[in-house]
Amino acid sequence: CHTSGMLTPNGKEYAQKIPREELTHLILRLLQAWKEPLSNFNHHIEHHQELPDDSLSKAKQISNMVHELKTGVEKVTEKMQSMGIISNSLNGMASSEGTGLSISNEANMMSDSDFIHCFRRDSNKVQSYLKILKCRIMPENSC
Repeated sequence: CHTSGMLTPNGKEYAQKIPREELTHLILRLLQAWKEPLSNFNHHIEHHQELPDDSLSKAKQISNMVHELKTGVEKVTEKMQSMGIISNSLNGMASSEGTGLSISNEANMMSDSDFIHCFRRDSNKVQSYLKILKCRIMPENSC
């Protein structure tokens, strides 16, 4: 996976120990790391004539959802900063330079099944991290 070099906590217990700012930064980095590979994947599968239109549509929908989720996390981050929940040290860290990853061709060289496996793995991480972050920010949700 092209994000394998990214340091992420191994397991929920470790993720719960990460400070809010670092967890927020990690979420943004993971989402940003998938922007270009998902775009390339969409471009790649558009040329597979044997794929049904529904598959192409779903791939584009996934890319759009990742982009919307990243935008949403950025807005929540701004709100948390304005409320003093986290510092302003995350500004500009969601850019591709801020991810610390060189996308290169690694994501492009993966088979479709490996690509989907890696995306699912990282999607699960983002989902878990968002749940942990939500529980920290809004403990009244009895997490």
